[in-house]
Amino acid sequence: MITTVTLNPAEDKTFTVTRLVQGQVNRIDSVKNIAGGKGINVSKVLRQYGYDVRALGFLGGYTGKFIEDYVRSIGAECFFTYVNGETRVNINILSQDGYVTELLEPGPDIREKELSLFFHDFEQGIADSDLVILSGSAPEQVPATVYHDLILRARNKGKKVILDSSGVFLKESINACPYMVKPNIKELEILSGRKIKRIEDAIGAALQIGGRGIHHVMVSMGAKGLLYINDREIMYAKAPEVKAVNTVGCGDSVVAAFAMACKQEMSNEELLKFCVGISAANATTLESAVIPMDKAEELMEQVKIIRY
Repeated sequence: MITTVTLNPAEDKTFTVTRLVQGQVNRIDSVKNIAGGKGINVSKVLRQYGYDVRALGFLGGYTGKFIEDYVRSIGAECFFTYVNGETRVNINILSQDGYVTELLEPGPDIREKELSLFFHDFEQGIADSDLVILSGSAPEQVPATVYHDLILRARNKGKKVILDSSGVFLKESINACPYMVKPNIKELEILSGRKIKRIEDAIGAALQIGGRGIHHVMVSMGAKGLLYINDREIMYAKAPEVKAVNTVGCGDSVVAAFAMACKQEMSNEELLKFCVGISAANATTLESAVIPMDKAEELMEQVKIIRY
């Protein structure tokens, strides 16, 4: 069992337009409503590959019910904590000129009692899981130390924790030493205090983060690929070129792929190709975290690995 945690899930409304013009009326070509949030996306990818998944997090109102119904429909277990507030709605606008515009709501107010209930649910929800994945942001009222506390609780029960967050939630939790952390370049700069201009800069910053006791550091470099560091190897995986339709969910696809690679005990090279291939394949589809598996297999063969 793999447990995913999404503290700030959302209904993602994806609009397509010919061109988005600020300050003017824009006609929408199409719209698609899907259950979203980083941990939900991770759950979607894992279920497509047949893994047992239990989804945790905060849900509320009509939007929360919409998300839970979807998560159940893909065969994942739901162990969400319901709150009085309404789960947020996010808007992704995809224009034919290649630009992606995201409008993200902040999320519901979380009361102290609701947070305490979630911690109780978390302890139960991870009981039979060996991997726990913490993804995304949290509503504003949730303490910045929430992931730090969750990592320690999971580690105390012998669980491996994968962390994919940003901002203050990432900064406050990194010293709890998750099993794997997946910053992008900007987040790596903040964590390390270094300016990153070259691959050598990224390697130095990632080694600094890994030196805190984190077993695996996976640095997302967008269309350029992934930098991967553990206690034995430094590897860079150059991503194959694809025609990107929607890049939302690419990072979540990396996280899901890493979890699957751990389950399958892949070699580091296999792991990297698997992560990059699945992430690149995700970018070729309109709906986030829906992987065309044949395309992913094809792209995995095109990934170039450089060792340092």
